[in-house]
Amino acid sequence: MLDKDSKIYVAGHKGLVGSAIWDNLKSRGYDNLVGRSHAELDLLDPVAVKEFFDRERPDAVVLAAAYVGGIMANLRYRADFIYRNLQIQQNVIGESWKHGVRKLLFLGSTCIYPRDAAQPMKEDCLLSSPLEYTNEPYAIAKIAGLKMCESFNLQYGTNYIAVMPTNLYGPNDNFHLENSHVLPAMIRKIHLAKCLHDGDWDAVRKDISLRPVRSGDMVVAGNSSEEEILSVLQNYGIAPDAVTLWGTGRPMREFLWSEEMADASVHVLLNVDFKDTYDASAKNSDGIAEIRNCHINIGTGKELSIRELAEKIRQETGFAGEIRWDSTKPDGTLRKLTDVTKLHNLGWHHKIEIDEGIHRLYGWYLQGICINHNTI
Repeated sequence: MLDKDSKIYVAGHKGLVGSAIWDNLKSRGYDNLVGRSHAELDLLDPVAVKEFFDRERPDAVVLAAAYVGGIMANLRYRADFIYRNLQIQQNVIGESWKHGVRKLLFLGSTCIYPRDAAQPMKEDCLLSSPLEYTNEPYAIAKIAGLKMCESFNLQYGTNYIAVMPTNLYGPNDNFHLENSHVLPAMIRKIHLAKCLHDGDWDAVRKDISLRPVRSGDMVVAGNSSEEEILSVLQNYGIAPDAVTLWGTGRPMREFLWSEEMADASVHVLLNVDFKDTYDASAKNSDGIAEIRNCHINIGTGKELSIRELAEKIRQETGFAGEIRWDSTKPDGTLRKLTDVTKLHNLGWHHKIEIDEGIHRLYGWYLQGICINHNTI
């Protein structure tokens, strides 16, 4: 158990995941926290990471830093997704071991599981069949990370725990129209369509002043002409009368509020040891103990279709237009529901359901636009 004076390094403390974990630790009285922005510490640089660990000597590490994105980004930047994530993991986990870190929490993703895994997905379905093609490089990097934790534990007796969160959303989310995940991307697209539908150009300009939009060589911001803004937004399927979304809307997805993910992660960091994550009595046909699949799913165990999600967001925003689907674009994995039995047995359950989560996130998004617009 880490005491309140333990120095905890949260890698990625400014992002969706890391910021939520940072705040959760603070709320529990853990004030000796260390964080570095990307500008302050490039986790791709092994020399910089070593020097950081030499100087700070953390007692515990939360590895929440990662290079992430949605289907479009995963398809377009395949080399970046595998290279950057492997490099981050190699540097942070390696230096944690070299510097005697007592506890490490590694954040992965449920995309590690096979495309056609039996639903809901148990931890032991890992590596049982091929991965989903669209995010294969990212998934392989995350599998390597959890196997690094597992292997260091088995060889060196470390206490590194890997958790695999389902699709996350919440404060500090990424709302980039190309590189964000499905739920925040939908919220922004449908919000912008509503503003166009209502003729509220002030609201449109506030939005893109905060987050300028690029299409090819063209970038539009709040001071761009109406014609330029309409042209670029149209390339992302955003129009006054309709929003066009990728795929068929049929895939089923599970979503977890990021602050609840943080609570589950901190619960694991503080209360779960490596020995609690596997059955030590399990042996193969040769009588050899095979310790694997020690990671822990973090989710709700509940799912809804992307089409249902879009309708909930349309209702929340008050958009009166149409939701259309571009079936020429990929759907990705059709189902990705986690089995959270292990997590429940370790003492944690979720509380925030999807309707409440969408309401909270849209409110946070609108507040951020107003606050930042007033300071531009």
